[in-house]
Amino acid sequence: MAKIIISAAVTGAIHTPSMSEHLPVTPRAIIEDAVAAAEAGAAIVHLHARDPETGKPDQSPEAFRPIVQAIKQRSDCVINLTTGGSPTMSIDERLAPAHVLKPELASLNMGSMNFGIYPMLERTKTFRHDWERPYLEGSHDRIFKNTFADIEHILTSCSGNGTRFEVECYDIGHLYTLAHFVERGLIKPPFFVQSVFGILGGIGVHAEDVVHMKRTADRLFGADYRWSVLAGGRHQIRIATLAATMGGNVRVGLEDSLWIGPGRLAQSSAEQVAAIRGIIESLGHAVASPVEAREMLSLKGGEQVGF
Repeated sequence: MAKIIISAAVTGAIHTPSMSEHLPVTPRAIIEDAVAAAEAGAAIVHLHARDPETGKPDQSPEAFRPIVQAIKQRSDCVINLTTGGSPTMSIDERLAPAHVLKPELASLNMGSMNFGIYPMLERTKTFRHDWERPYLEGSHDRIFKNTFADIEHILTSCSGNGTRFEVECYDIGHLYTLAHFVERGLIKPPFFVQSVFGILGGIGVHAEDVVHMKRTADRLFGADYRWSVLAGGRHQIRIATLAATMGGNVRVGLEDSLWIGPGRLAQSSAEQVAAIRGIIESLGHAVASPVEAREMLSLKGGEQVGF
């Protein structure tokens, strides 16, 4: 029986507080959503932090520390910190939480790209905070910068911490970039390859896109990688289901999609975790526990983090 890792991304830099009342913004809300997602079956929780007053993305280690400490006290889940942060932040800002807090796992974007979130303006007409509309509008003419130098800087800065990476690949070329760093010996197997679908500027959401991404990763990395998928918006559960039928791991959560069904906002990341868990188990697969996920990804263990 295949064991499938569920990751839950409970908040992120794409959505703004005006888009859903259920999006966790305060430390307490992020903690509660993460713990609930873990209890629902997520072995990994992927975290961003926010200013509790405005909901603006906050990439300071001080914003993350109380959140990760509280989650660690209440759950054995793997805590995965972002180094993506927001496209408006410098690489050193984005790296800071992972560098200081030394998590078991951190996300790592594998290439620069157009990252278009401005179409969300069509669905959100009023905003609670003055930063939200310009933030979305700005993605019309903004590059999400992840150069070879940036990627190398993150890899080498965290190499002494024992932190491993959720390598986020938004297009086929990102897989070849990962292969480049593998060849240089800067990242070691097993590689946790998170294929990202449905972001404007990256690969699409057709079933053939999913198959092409996996086929390419299979050819490049063979048995040395663990494949996972996430998809933006309404495509989240459909793409996760497709990947699960192929034995892949999955990521859901309010960072990637605010929805649980047509026209229905998800009330929590845990609701999405429960939905995909039911599908996975109905396919005859089992959901991996945190202990099993650590073994599958060769993680260092929660006792060796810096929080």
